[in-house]
Amino acid sequence: MGAAIHAQLLAEGALDRLAGVAAVDTDRFVSDFGDADPAALADTEVLFTHWGAPLLTADAVRAMPRLRAVIHAAGSVKHHVTEAVWERGIAVSTAAGANALPVAEFTLAAILFTGKRILDSARVYREARDQVPLLPYFAGHGNHRRTVGVVGASRIGRRVLQLLRPFDFEVLLYDPYVEADEAEALGARSVGLDELVRRSSVVSIHAPQLPETRHMFDRRRLGLLRDGATLINTARGSLVDTEALTDELLAGRIHAVLDVTEPEVLPPGSPLYTLPNVLLTPHIAGSLGNELVRMAHWATDEVERYAEGRPLAHGVGPDELTRSA
Repeated sequence: MGAAIHAQLLAEGALDRLAGVAAVDTDRFVSDFGDADPAALADTEVLFTHWGAPLLTADAVRAMPRLRAVIHAAGSVKHHVTEAVWERGIAVSTAAGANALPVAEFTLAAILFTGKRILDSARVYREARDQVPLLPYFAGHGNHRRTVGVVGASRIGRRVLQLLRPFDFEVLLYDPYVEADEAEALGARSVGLDELVRRSSVVSIHAPQLPETRHMFDRRRLGLLRDGATLINTARGSLVDTEALTDELLAGRIHAVLDVTEPEVLPPGSPLYTLPNVLLTPHIAGSLGNELVRMAHWATDEVERYAEGRPLAHGVGPDELTRSA
């Protein structure tokens, strides 16, 4: 993992617990296999990985003849797991399910706050610094019977659907891999993507970053959003055409909650930093702070299962990566 992350990831007793499960060198954090002790690599049976993990190239895999499992204490494994891992039959597990929880919570908060037009309310009150006449300012706001569109029944998307159940929303779902009856069981109605965009007051994106999903929200599809609708993106910035979205937001026609963008860090002159109809956050929806420890324990559970000879509970394979983040 990266050199700076382990202190937060393996806090609150997580490192001690991992050391109790496996023979682990608690002082060794590898961020470059080329700089690692060859003898330690040769003896390694399980890699416990996180953000900043070095690429598992064919050379790296050959340097670890005993390697049997890669346990990732974070979400996507696409950044470090290569074909060499699959070819060797090495088991791979991910804590993406644990990371899905805070993203879904962030999304729920964004849906509820945008329905109440919290940014507008705060701005009006800040400017007035006096009693605000609520009825003329906020007519049409609120969350009663709003239509929420969820794009992608991923781990995060499914958790969002679960969290939406207690609220008085009509929920639409677009996912090409989910049939109508499964969508209904998840608490949503399955519709085509264009229909979802046209009908929803709030559209929340939870689709994976794949070649075919790049700019799935292009200029044409963004134009289908109803006036006053909100687009929430906690998935990947590449799913939205930033230039087209910026034009829509500059026109004031729609709103956006953006935790991810393309590029990942917008240029300093981007109007998205200051537009009143945009809430822009620096990729914070996923696990941060004490939420990192949850992923560490999730991954340690997997190390325990491996040590006991049980199947991994959250294993992933190369086929799944073609339709996941």
